[in-house]
Amino acid sequence: MRMKEDHMKNGQLKPAYNWQLSTNDQFILNYSIHQTTTDTVVLKEHTEDFYKLYEQYPEKCTADAGYGSEENYEYLEDKGIEAFVKFNYFHKEQKKKWRLDPSKVNNLHYSEDKDCLYCPMGQEMSFVGTKTRKTKNNYTQTYQRYQAKNCQGCPMRGSCFKGKGNRTVEISKKLTKYKQTARDKLLSDEGVEKRKQRPADVEAVFGQIKNNEKFKRFLLRGKEKVEIEIGLVSIAHNIAKLARI
Repeated sequence: MRMKEDHMKNGQLKPAYNWQLSTNDQFILNYSIHQTTTDTVVLKEHTEDFYKLYEQYPEKCTADAGYGSEENYEYLEDKGIEAFVKFNYFHKEQKKKWRLDPSKVNNLHYSEDKDCLYCPMGQEMSFVGTKTRKTKNNYTQTYQRYQAKNCQGCPMRGSCFKGKGNRTVEISKKLTKYKQTARDKLLSDEGVEKRKQRPADVEAVFGQIKNNEKFKRFLLRGKEKVEIEIGLVSIAHNIAKLARI
């Protein structure tokens, strides 16, 4: 697997796994391993593994920004799981500097009646077409493209847009809707409590196992054997946790 913390930054491959945990009150409910450093693409597989164990999906899911994607929001909605999942710039957009930055697409006003965006100078940005992309899980995302009509000589060109020609932006209306729903949930009283609890719950488990118990390397090789090893470590953690209680 390509290690994102590789100090050489030369894209070398190393024998490793991405270890995912689901916890509640610092008890491990589910674990899975994956051969990708990207958390975004493993949430569905990890949650389906949870379903195989308990024959039901969790009622709620709290996760950090590494899991916030259109694909995951749609998946959690389809499964009836209430999602408290941050997106990549959730914390940044709370700052005044971010909200006043004209270069951010999310700061552009959208008119649903005219199906157009408005640039910081109030110029209409017309719809010019769509674009599709596929994720590693073959999920298709559709983006709407909007283009300004005349950026030449605009006094805000340097701060709003630095490229050649007229500014063109791409947005996913579906993702925008999901982000607004996520934003409302995360900023609610329950959402604030969930965000406070998440690092104290799951990160503490990783800290206990990796730092306090000194489990920093797998002793076995191969995915099947490593899953068994993680299972034993998880059982030991839960028993020790229960004994302390």
